[in-house]
Amino acid sequence: MPPTDPTFRVLLVDDEPVIRELVRTMLTTSSVEVEVAADGVECLKAAKSRPFHLILLDIVLPGMDGITVCRLLKSDPGTAQVPIYMLTAKAKARDVETAKRAGADGYINKPFRGAELMDLVESLQRQAAER
Repeated sequence: MPPTDPTFRVLLVDDEPVIRELVRTMLTTSSVEVEVAADGVECLKAAKSRPFHLILLDIVLPGMDGITVCRLLKSDPGTAQVPIYMLTAKAKARDVETAKRAGADGYINKPFRGAELMDLVESLQRQAAER
């Protein structure tokens, strides 16, 4: 269920505080709001508490890994339609394939380029506005 107001909401899930702050600072604008979670359990709670347009999800997380979180979100009718992009340092072909099988819509390797994330958000914003 997409949000009804014009704010584009991103949920960033990463256990590294520096990455969370960097991405939040980079993406936050007057029309983009970034909420952060430090682990899989926080992510699941946040994703069920309010609608998001995009989830950026690390694979290596404490407690529950990002692949498991992705599977759970994609199997839940309330969150299944939210695009999930893995944002991770795990860049082997088997990691990408595992993420795709779990339902990930895309894969961004760390270290990432800021322009890559901004382009993704802008593209998804345009798609959301067209709906």
